Amino acid sequence: MELMQAMLPEVVAYIKKHPWDNLPFPKAADIQITPLAQGEYNLNYLLQTAHSTLVVRVNVGTQIDRDDQILYEYQTLKLLEPSGVTPRALFVDDSRQHLANGILLMQYLPGKPLDYARDLDAAAWLFSRTHQVGVAKADNHLIQEDAALTLIYTECQKLLQHYFESELADPDISAYLKELIHWADGARQSESYYQQDPWPCIINTEVNSGNFIVNRVKNSIHLVDWEMPRWGDPSQDLCHFYSPLTTLWKTDFQMNQAQKRAFIQAYARHIHDKHLQNTLMERVRLRDPFVYLRGISWSAMGWVAYQTDYAGVKNPDTWATLQRYMDLKFIRQIFDPFLTSLSK
Repeated sequence: MELMQAMLPEVVAYIKKHPWDNLPFPKAADIQITPLAQGEYNLNYLLQTAHSTLVVRVNVGTQIDRDDQILYEYQTLKLLEPSGVTPRALFVDDSRQHLANGILLMQYLPGKPLDYARDLDAAAWLFSRTHQVGVAKADNHLIQEDAALTLIYTECQKLLQHYFESELADPDISAYLKELIHWADGARQSESYYQQDPWPCIINTEVNSGNFIVNRVKNSIHLVDWEMPRWGDPSQDLCHFYSPLTTLWKTDFQMNQAQKRAFIQAYARHIHDKHLQNTLMERVRLRDPFVYLRGISWSAMGWVAYQTDYAGVKNPDTWATLQRYMDLKFIRQIFDPFLTSLSK
């Protein structure tokens, strides 16, 4: 929260000086801005007037290696607006003349994080809404997932190198992770399945429970964090959603196989395309180990970075989770069922 407080005067000054012709800001004196939530790459403030409540999102870093991170998110939210399950983006300033990495204003959605025990069907419906937004490939700005598994494999290689080269690394964990990445190098050839039978859509890629807003009074659900979306196969979001590395990030919940099947079946019921319905199980089967590998690779990188040169916002809960994940027994419990060729 220290960074949020340090940035607050700059945010207040920006909001009060900007000429808001198209947004409901009656008078600068009536505007109140307070800290709302802090992530690793964005600071979120609550902007309140007598007539409206909005979110001010200030970018402090990027996960997609792009200078236009805040504009990328804004453009994605505009594409997703017809879904009705994402916040409406109202304004973006990517000039970086006043704030170093840009600023975004969007709709404020009150509610609570997703509860895995109660909200699986609602989440399945939400994914069906975002995945079925009609966008032509040539008409969007999104990073293209043309080689689905190679993209993840290459990212994991880079992430894991931080762990392998660190003096802090556990030799036994390093050895196991090297076996995993070697396995993935061969297994990524199955990405031809997605290339021969594409079903591209807007995917979020970061669907942990804290990025959902559930309002039980209004009976609504939204997905609010769109930092690193891509144009790719829906299996990416589905596998990431039920991955143990996702569900255990903020909760103690871990789906069993029956729950995973029920979730996929619920999603399929809301999909209009019969072919996607019929191929979902194969799409998620091929994707699962790669999504899990990406999760543990990011965790390995983060575990080292949090103790050395991490430039983002350090979150105590994130550090506690990274320590939990970087345990050989925990890692083997996740990957041994997939990688039967590895020694146990």
